[in-house]
Formats: sequence, C-alpha cells, structure tokens
Amino acid sequence: MYRCMVIDDEPLALNVLADYIRQTDGLELVDITTSPIKGLQRIQNNEVDLVFLDIQMPELTGIQVMKIIDQRCKVILTTAYPEFALEGYEYNVVDYLLKPVSFERFTKAVQKLPAVVNTGPVKTMPQDYFFVKSEYKLLRIDISQVLYFEALRDYVAIHTADGNKVLTLQSLSSFEKELPAHLFSRIHKSYLISLSKISFIEKNRVVINNRFLPIGETYKTTFLQKINHPEGK
Repeated sequence: MYRCMVIDDEPLALNVLADYIRQTDGLELVDITTSPIKGLQRIQNNEVDLVFLDIQMPELTGIQVMKIIDQRCKVILTTAYPEFALEGYEYNVVDYLLKPVSFERFTKAVQKLPAVVNTGPVKTMPQDYFFVKSEYKLLRIDISQVLYFEALRDYVAIHTADGNKVLTLQSLSSFEKELPAHLFSRIHKSYLISLSKISFIEKNRVVINNRFLPIGETYKTTFLQKINHPEGK
C-alpha cells in the first residue's frame, strides 16, 4: 500500500488526482495541498510513500521539492508543460503525467511502481512469521528472528539474529502498521525494533546485538510506555 499525497497549486488538478487515487487499489490518499512547504513537512516526517507533484508552482517548483526530499519517497510528476518534465528523470521519477490527466494514463503511471502496489510484500501478518519481497523472491522471515528494521532511502533493511540483512522495497511505516504492536516499537524515523531483543537502554539509545540505535524525541514517550506496560495495561 502506497500512502499518497498530491501537491499542486491548481485545485482542479488536486481534486482529479485525489479521486483517481481513491479509485485505485494499493493507493491510500494521505493529503492534498496547494503548498509545497506543507507537503515537504509530511514527506520529511515519513508520512508519504508516493507524491504526485506539480512542476510549476509559485512557492517552490517541483524540481526544487525533489532536490530537498532527496528520494525519500516515489515521485510522479504532473505538468502542463512537457518540456519541463525531462529534468525530473534526473531524480528517478516514476513517470510524468501531462495535464489534463486521464484515468487511463494515471493507471499506466501507477503500474510502473514496484509490485508492492499489487501484491504487497507484507500481508496481514500472523504472530510468528511474515513474507517479504526481496529482489525476485518472497522470503519467509520468522518474527522471533528479527532484531530491528532500518530505513535506507528507498529500501528497508531487516536485520535478523543470524546476522543476515534482507533488503526490501517497502516503507518502515507499513511494517509498523502490520507487525504486532506489543512486540515491536518505532524508536526513530529510521528504526523499528523488536522489544524482546533489547539488551539495555542507555540515555537516548537502545542497544540490540551490540548495535547502538538512537531514540528520537518524537517516539520516546510511546516507546517508554510500551516497555513499562508491554501488554498495553
């Protein structure tokens, strides 16, 4: 599931794309906005997996926005001026849509996204294992073996007790939503950890398997509540 945002200074374009997103399996509309600044805040907070981004806007251009977010999420450009779209490919955009955008053309752009849209690397997870798509395989991972998840730009690395590191195209937030909440906790924008694998906590760091992981201020309160009340009591 891709969490989507539309950033465009034209209200009509916003509403059209929002409607298309709502009609498409595998896409979830998070927000629409005419303000690139507001959109940047949500992207930098890791709330967005895919942004439909207008190129020509008064506050910031779409190209400037892409430079700032530095591939934190997937981008599909939207524009009324095709000559501006070529520069976007330097930033690995998924596709660009020429306005006015038809639903058929929108669908073709979405189909260029990684297969997680249709198949999803993580389904509703049992309590003891899950499957994740890595390269061309679906790998089974036992939850008891997971030490922590680490966000790495477009990938998430799953670190396991046997020393392996599995890379997958999936957002950290989607793992956070699907995994049992009493077993795992987000401690930082880049880390989701197994509570049972914590060796000790020192100041604003968690130690797992001799690795020091930072605790972010945004996640600190919830994390401390979990380790003090692990069953939510």
